[in-house]
Amino acid sequence: MTTLDELRAVVPAQGWLGEALERVAADPAAIGRLFPAVGRRCGRAPLPDAPGWSTDEAARALLLAALPAERVAAEAETLYRYGDAAEKRAVLKALPLLPVGDAGVPLLRDAIRTNDPRLVAAALGPYARRLDDAAWRQAVLKCVFMGVPLAVVDHLDERADAELATMLAGLLEERRAAGRDLAPDVLALLDRLKGV
Repeated sequence: MTTLDELRAVVPAQGWLGEALERVAADPAAIGRLFPAVGRRCGRAPLPDAPGWSTDEAARALLLAALPAERVAAEAETLYRYGDAAEKRAVLKALPLLPVGDAGVPLLRDAIRTNDPRLVAAALGPYARRLDDAAWRQAVLKCVFMGVPLAVVDHLDERADAELATMLAGLLEERRAAGRDLAPDVLALLDRLKGV
């Protein structure tokens, strides 16, 4: 999992971002104005030194981390609820890096209910360990239905269990009866789960 220090190393707090971080630290309410501007001001390029992160996602995570600890959970929820897809993804990806405890779980549940594969994928990162087993299994099935590669599911092999295997086997049977198959990564997971 990428850490805040790693994000700080690849997205230095200079120029506009440095000023934005100082403003948020001094006036937490400023994040509501600054968070949406990050994509335009910092760019959206992928970060080779922080795989799976883009510049705007990392900058937004740093803005959230600049908030006083007691404000992080509430601000993250507000920014998620009123943000566009890129802002929502950034909040979801930042959750495991922030002092929010279980307060972000409702955001994961919301993201998993969407039809946006990018949000579903972001919701199944490291913070998904906070989902109960039933919700986590349903989220994995949602990935399968949407064609989201299972590689995005954090700790998949450690968490996959006999119940998930049963669910996936049933889905495989339905798909094959319809003359279709599951993606190779799903079939590989089913193979690994045999005998669990």
